[in-house]
Amino acid sequence: TCYMNSILQSLFHLPAFRRIVYEMPTTGNENVDKSIPLNLQRLFFDLQFSDSPLSTEDLTKSFGWGSVETFNQHDSQEFLRVLLENLIEKMKKANLPDAIPNLFRGEIRRYIKCTGVQYETDHKEEFYDISIPIKNLPRLEDSFESYIKPQELNGKNQYKTEQFGLQDAITGEEFLSFPPILFLHLTRFEYNLTSG
Repeated sequence: TCYMNSILQSLFHLPAFRRIVYEMPTTGNENVDKSIPLNLQRLFFDLQFSDSPLSTEDLTKSFGWGSVETFNQHDSQEFLRVLLENLIEKMKKANLPDAIPNLFRGEIRRYIKCTGVQYETDHKEEFYDISIPIKNLPRLEDSFESYIKPQELNGKNQYKTEQFGLQDAITGEEFLSFPPILFLHLTRFEYNLTSG
């Protein structure tokens, strides 16, 4: 569970997030086997005040995981998303729907612009983390520049418009806003389609 422990410790060491966890409405009478917020509160309390090694067993049980799921390797990025989604739902019920999004949510615009005709389309999306490339990129700034670098759509990859058919175009992304706390997922692995 190293992926989970690293995420939980990272979240614990964010005072603003820890405060949100402690403010989540719990009564102590919830079903301990099913209450993620209650188990997260207990875990954070123990992390803050205990000198002993801690177990995440109660928390993983509240995810609905048995021993098999606990020992399966999971993706830390996906684990973080599932955890945050669950906590956001809990905060909505507590009438605090934006507590977690205000910490971690940013906005990006994805666009496609034809180069030979007057046609452009775009849409905005929210994000809670960013997967950035790092291969052969020595600085974080280089990774961000690579992430937003426009890509050409031409040849067999032309963009199909309703009005003008297939067209050469450029596609890209631009950041509209960053959250106060930005999670970066470093794309350290590449899948090679030829070697599998």
